[in-house]
Amino acid sequence: MLTDRERKNAGIVRGLQAECTVLLKKNGDFPISGPCDIALYGNGARNTLRGGTGSGEVYSHFTVSIERALEKAGFNITTKAWLDAYDGILKQSRKDFVRDVKERAKKKHVNPVFEGMGAVMPEPEYDLPLSGDGDVAVYVLSRICGEGNDRVAEKDILLTKTEIKTILELNRKFEKFMLVLNVGGPVDLTPVLEVENILLLSQLGALTGYAFSDILLGKKNPSGKLATTWVPWAEYPELFDFGDKDDTRYKEGIYVGYRYYNTVGTKVLFPFGYGLSYTDFDVKCTETGNDGENITLNFNVENTGEYCGKEVVQVYVSKPAGKLDQPSAVLAGWVKTEKLASGQSTKASVNFAMSELASYDTASSSYILEKGDYIIKYGVDSANITPCAIVRISENVTVREVESTFEGPDFEDFKPENNCKTAGDEKSVTGSSNDIVADSSLTLITIDDKNISKEKITYDSVPEIIEEVKNFTDEELVYLNIGAFFGNGVGGSMIGNAGRLVAGAAGETTEKLRDKGIPSLSMADGPAGVRISQKYWVDETGAHSVGNTLLEGLSDFLPKPAVIMGKLLNPSKPKHGEKIEAHYATAIPIGTALAQSWNLKLIEKCGDIVGGEMQEFGVHLWLAPAMNIHRHVRCGRNFEYYSEDPLITGKTAAAITKGVQKHKGCGVSIKHFCVNNQEYNRCFNNSMVSERAMREIYLKGYEICVKEAQPLTVMSSYNLLNGIHTNERRDLLENILRDEFGFKGIVMTDWLIASVPNLGSKHPASCASRIAAAGGALVMPGSKVDYDDMMTALKNGTLTRKQLEINATRLIRVIRTLI
Repeated sequence: MLTDRERKNAGIVRGLQAECTVLLKKNGDFPISGPCDIALYGNGARNTLRGGTGSGEVYSHFTVSIERALEKAGFNITTKAWLDAYDGILKQSRKDFVRDVKERAKKKHVNPVFEGMGAVMPEPEYDLPLSGDGDVAVYVLSRICGEGNDRVAEKDILLTKTEIKTILELNRKFEKFMLVLNVGGPVDLTPVLEVENILLLSQLGALTGYAFSDILLGKKNPSGKLATTWVPWAEYPELFDFGDKDDTRYKEGIYVGYRYYNTVGTKVLFPFGYGLSYTDFDVKCTETGNDGENITLNFNVENTGEYCGKEVVQVYVSKPAGKLDQPSAVLAGWVKTEKLASGQSTKASVNFAMSELASYDTASSSYILEKGDYIIKYGVDSANITPCAIVRISENVTVREVESTFEGPDFEDFKPENNCKTAGDEKSVTGSSNDIVADSSLTLITIDDKNISKEKITYDSVPEIIEEVKNFTDEELVYLNIGAFFGNGVGGSMIGNAGRLVAGAAGETTEKLRDKGIPSLSMADGPAGVRISQKYWVDETGAHSVGNTLLEGLSDFLPKPAVIMGKLLNPSKPKHGEKIEAHYATAIPIGTALAQSWNLKLIEKCGDIVGGEMQEFGVHLWLAPAMNIHRHVRCGRNFEYYSEDPLITGKTAAAITKGVQKHKGCGVSIKHFCVNNQEYNRCFNNSMVSERAMREIYLKGYEICVKEAQPLTVMSSYNLLNGIHTNERRDLLENILRDEFGFKGIVMTDWLIASVPNLGSKHPASCASRIAAAGGALVMPGSKVDYDDMMTALKNGTLTRKQLEINATRLIRVIRTLI
């Protein structure tokens, strides 16, 4: 039976889901007026996906499929025989897939759990004739993604032959037909673009099925916009290096996503920021002005169609390309209207500061605004924008000078042809903003460099050591710097059950200093809700999960009874008659879907749901939001992440952080810091990135989130950056994160497990003592190996007691903020 809290939160999620969906194509056939006979097909019709796998999974009380939701809404589904037959095919395909994973693992000499984690089962080919008629036909296409593996082209990004054949047959047979995409990331729709009604439903949590039935009947109107460009697989640039086990070269530099496609003119399926509605809107810029460096654009938005709906007005800026090359335009801000009735108008405004548009100049180690004309444009997607104003800056402006310790990669970043002025060239600057011919109708705003805010950075912001910390023993300081472990601490932790305070929690801080007034913090995975065990029991040793503690589906890859890393994974049972309790969490939309809402209030509301449930369950830290950039379509965890754009990413992460942290005793851990954009060999892969790309693309979102929401913790990533593990880089954890961004909390590692296979990579594993020396206050989930390593480093001088005291001071302050 659902609790009052579950009912309340389910109602909130159902009310906001449609804003996370994107209507990609329409011809006016939808919505329909009421329930009818419906021919329902596709792998996601009955097996509707609520989200991805891995740490992004949430164990909610139930999941509503599209089939079930339509039946509850009064539809008569005429294709039950087809759905039953497909289930049989799917069951056999799963068996074949599990067998293949085990065989691959055996050949590689790795545990099948690691081979199977996040692995995508290819969609099967089959021959099932169309078996039902109806007034309407719907095909639901699903794709699963997950932590631990990356996507592939065949039968994943690309549609199968069977899917193409069935979709086209339905489109030609039925007068009203809709293709519904229950996916976590882009798929190549090139073969089926003749379909005139396409809805990106996405994966919206446990009530995903209801979201579709509400939209089909017109009770809700899709109002989302894409946060990532959809590109045909054949057009995907080879420039975007991906998939090498050792090194990934980010040769595209700052030209990620629409910054690349719009600049070079790639033919895309659907551009960044794109999304339709059942209704139509007219958007006009009515006024542009400034207060110093702060630019304000006012708009009039009118609903000119037949249905209620919301619109997103987007503002882009084309920068002058002088010393530095520039993309054709970058997102500067946006506003989403409230719901507008047919014929209703509203006023809306977008504000941004010119200093926020500064580019990073590697030569001078500074963020600069180059002199020239900055063309302000607006529209409803990135490919259809209209100039409305020119901001003119007469002199080069240095916005911020920084200390640079970055090593350059072994390549030069991509630059578009004819995009920048070479040194010494005194001819007029050509480039991005000059693609627009100056028009006297455009508002001209001239800004003096004195009116642009400038920032001076002070480095080495070491905290004052808490007095009690100075009296701790070396052993106590080391225990504080690693997660709580029991025994040798190597059992099952990467798969999300390393804690005893809350059953199924990912981990916790040490309990060894509880008698000194330092309690443990409990941590649970995210980012689609609080991931803990559904059922549990408690005894004097702590909380214990009832049932298998492996992530959903992973137990298939082990023999029965299953044993991994010495730990029995058969269902546990109370030993002395302890009562079995239950706690079910609310599954919110996946990260990408939240970003597609372009609605920060909605996103904060989802954070509010999470924070409330954390309080109820006794969880102190939510290991989310996940905010890596959508650099490549193949990244297996893109569904957890928000966007290809750092502004969307940072603003979205800040909104959900505010929602969680408004609850007393609740904090977040923004992750994975940073350039963690590939799952393959993720613990040993080296991301090779220029400093400009790092600062403008991959660090920018973290900067925004820290400055706007001050998350209590940051989680470092597994990978290396230019040859050094990110969690061992003091320049990242101290100089940039703390001194430049102003971060006040602690940095913890991702879950470092010694048994994770190194797939023959040339790069070493990270090391607990080097992490602590770099400013990492928590090595998670903790083990005897980590403890011994730090104690040895203390003795040989590679780790200082002073640094451990700094780390302990920061951790204790966070603990006392939460408890």
